[in-house]
Amino acid sequence: MLSFTNLKHRHRNERKGYSQALSTRVHRALSWLQKAEMCEDDDSKFTFLWIAFNSAYAQEFEQKVNFGERGLYQEFLTRLVELDSENLLSNIVWHNYSGAIRAVLNNEFVLESYWNYQSGRITEDQWKDARSKAKIVANTALGYNNTALVLSVVFSRLYTLRNQIIHGGSTFGSSVNRKQLRDCTIILEQILPVIIKVMMDSRNELWGDPVYPLIEK
Repeated sequence: MLSFTNLKHRHRNERKGYSQALSTRVHRALSWLQKAEMCEDDDSKFTFLWIAFNSAYAQEFEQKVNFGERGLYQEFLTRLVELDSENLLSNIVWHNYSGAIRAVLNNEFVLESYWNYQSGRITEDQWKDARSKAKIVANTALGYNNTALVLSVVFSRLYTLRNQIIHGGSTFGSSVNRKQLRDCTIILEQILPVIIKVMMDSRNELWGDPVYPLIEK
């Protein structure tokens, strides 16, 4: 299993051959992956894993309020799946399909439209329609073995949980959201190291400059 230790060792050996942008992304992502691996609680582990993902992705998506079931990340995730010559991401998706991934896709508490309904921003009919459409997208992706689309849908659910935690919408250690938090953490802790590996495998690809560039003093 990929871990901070073996990925960091590889990065030290190869970083001279990376662009500055890629090396910065990988270095930052690995620092947060290391912190996540040190955590014993899922609240902290999930949060640090998400920061690691942001470090690798590093796009200005925080200002995008509205996003569909395909999520904010489909282009990035599709690219990763295409570059994943060992099919590690596909193996994770289909190995976990009957476990954590199915649980997340069937859990309405990590569906953004559910919270929009609870907050009064949409009607009950609109919520039910959104839930129905979400199931159709997820089932279509699963039915066609579309790894990139499954990941995109899953990440849109992870993003909902991320918002709950980062914006103070949940209580640390609460028993209320333990199931979805655990399932989401399981998925992210398996996928994140693979994302970093695929990016390192694809060092000749253009990953773009980080939103916050490295400042040398």
